[in-house]
Amino acid sequence: MAGNPLALIIGAGPGVSASLARLLHMNGYDIALAARNTDKLIGLAEETHAAAYPCDVTNRDSIASLFDTVGATPDVMIYNPSYRVRGPLVDLDPDEVQRTIQTTAFGAFLAAQQAARRMLERGSGTIIFTGASAGVKGYPQSAPFAMGKFALRGLAQSMARELHPQNIHIGHVVIDGGIRSERRPDEPGADRLLDPDAIAESYLHLIRQPRSSWSWEIEIRPWVEKF
Repeated sequence: MAGNPLALIIGAGPGVSASLARLLHMNGYDIALAARNTDKLIGLAEETHAAAYPCDVTNRDSIASLFDTVGATPDVMIYNPSYRVRGPLVDLDPDEVQRTIQTTAFGAFLAAQQAARRMLERGSGTIIFTGASAGVKGYPQSAPFAMGKFALRGLAQSMARELHPQNIHIGHVVIDGGIRSERRPDEPGADRLLDPDAIAESYLHLIRQPRSSWSWEIEIRPWVEKF
């Protein structure tokens, strides 16, 4: 509906993205979903009355086209894409390493640049990046993912220091723990895995923070997670 705030979720799919789309829709946002494969978004788009757009986050022209096609300046942009390759450092495929960094970090830069240009012109907006514990501590046989997530965190911190004084709220959410899903159920009552709906509530809190007390980063983890 005209006049509603717009939330653009890039890298949409099941899990956290779906929970975000549902929660923001329930709170009065128009929803735009973007993913490489939009076929997987049909059910979610119908449920949240969202528009779905194809987007390859590793391609600068694809991201620019996404923002041009969406047209309206998002009030909130959430960047969720992630890709990882595992293995001993000496055995890693350089092409797969490059894809990991392009998806996790370079695509985030491209999307943030497009969003920030439009939000600065309007004078307000929120940009949130989905991070991971790999952006705070590098794990063995996971160097590419650490490289991408460390870069993502650095991007968010730099953007916050540059854009907060210009009324653009930047947030980086460190998800430190496994996420519950149909393929990865939790023991009843154990809460050993993060509930994606609960994660979405934390994002909404970040979005709604008064600018007198903005956070640029929050960490969320299950109560049993060690850190």
